Amino acid sequence: MNAAQMQSARKMKRTQTILFVIVLLALIIWSSIGAEFTLGALFTGVGESFRFIFFDFLPPDFSSLSQLVEPALQTLYMSVVAMVIGSIVAGLLSFLAAATTSPHPYLQVFVRAATSLFRNIPVIIWTILLVAAFGLGAVVGTMSLILISIGMLTRSFAEVLEEIDMRQVEAVRASGGSYFQVLSQAVIPQFLPGFIGWTLYNFEINVRASTIVGMVGGGGLGFILQSKLKLFQYQEASMAVLLVLVIVLVVETITNRVRERII
Repeated sequence: MNAAQMQSARKMKRTQTILFVIVLLALIIWSSIGAEFTLGALFTGVGESFRFIFFDFLPPDFSSLSQLVEPALQTLYMSVVAMVIGSIVAGLLSFLAAATTSPHPYLQVFVRAATSLFRNIPVIIWTILLVAAFGLGAVVGTMSLILISIGMLTRSFAEVLEEIDMRQVEAVRASGGSYFQVLSQAVIPQFLPGFIGWTLYNFEINVRASTIVGMVGGGGLGFILQSKLKLFQYQEASMAVLLVLVIVLVVETITNRVRERII
């Protein structure tokens, strides 16, 4: 490439960069107008937000802790059940969804499409739909978390299966191994570390999501938090938020330790 061509390429790149910046700025301005967002409104609400947080919301009402223990345990129960059922179902479906293990391409496409539906509908929407069908309670929250867990874990597990070392698979096939022998001897041993890692990560996600699920009728701490906010019992709601934070941090610490020892 001669000097003229290099200069022309630099000029074209500069032009493309300028055009990109212009389009990006136009998109930001257009989105801000559509959302009715202004920096003035942002700064206007800062003072009121600080007043609410430090005078109404804080400090937490520790006397209400005894009332929150059962909902907190319910939140953990929901997360554990969703993790176990979701990981088992997703583990089975992932063998049908992965290109390396699926018995038929059409079956692979069907399973991926079905689980994509579970994954792409937000958990709060699933909860609202299930509340309309089954009523309020932790069962509905658990079902919502199971559906989301299946959707997320099936894709994650399938990606793990598609990244395994195929030389081991071919070696078992070459020795005359059946489909199930290939799975048990070459695929599953490579799959297990990813299975454990993603399952534990899903548990962390479920603990966080269970609060949102509870706020729309799925039980647990989220339901209590929503009730306290509606009754203007902000300091009790602050205690619930603090308890959620503690649970999330403890769960993350435990799952990280488990991953370090097992994987």
